[in-house]
This record gives sequence, structure tokens and C-alpha cells, in this order.
Amino acid sequence: MRGLVNAAVIGAAIAAVLAARVAGARAAEADLIDAGRDLYGDMCAACHGRDMVNAGGIAFDLRKFPSDDLSRFRNSVLNGKNQAMPPWRDKLTEEDIAALWAYVRSGG
Repeated sequence: MRGLVNAAVIGAAIAAVLAARVAGARAAEADLIDAGRDLYGDMCAACHGRDMVNAGGIAFDLRKFPSDDLSRFRNSVLNGKNQAMPPWRDKLTEEDIAALWAYVRSGG
């Protein structure tokens, strides 16, 4: 019986630690999304639209960007796209790109 009680206590402790880590990760992701939203407003909204809602211009509708293609996103942001989008390589840090990616993946 004592072994079952100890196992239950250990199991509850592990569950509590995991729940705290998940909550911390969600809070960190929310902070990253908020930072991305601010950056997007400053750097991207003029072409891609407020809250990623494109008003019909030539810019890509970022709400449709594949959420599993960070490589493509990063390449487009750093190197630009044809004549339509300028390269941002000299203006954005890796942290900025991570924040923008979190915001775009969130769907706005």
C-alpha cells in the first residue's frame, strides 16, 4: 500500500512539473507573438495589411502562409521576393524573425 501511495505522490509531482513547464512555454510563446505583432505593425503592415488582412494589393496574404515552412518564411524575409518585397536582411535580427514567425503562425 505504501508503494502505491508513493507512486501516486511521485506521479502527481511529475504532472505538476510538466503542467508548469507547459504553462511557461505557452506564456513565452504568447510574449513572442506579441513582440511579432508589434514588429509586424512597424515593418510589414504597410504592404501585407493590418492584422495580416491584405486589402487586395500584390503582397502575399500571410494568413495563408504554410505554418510548417519557417525556412521559406525566413528566406523571403531576409532576401525579399522578386521586385514585390524588399530584403530585410540588414534591418531584422534573428530574434525579430522568430517573433514575426510566431505572429504569422498564430494567424494574426
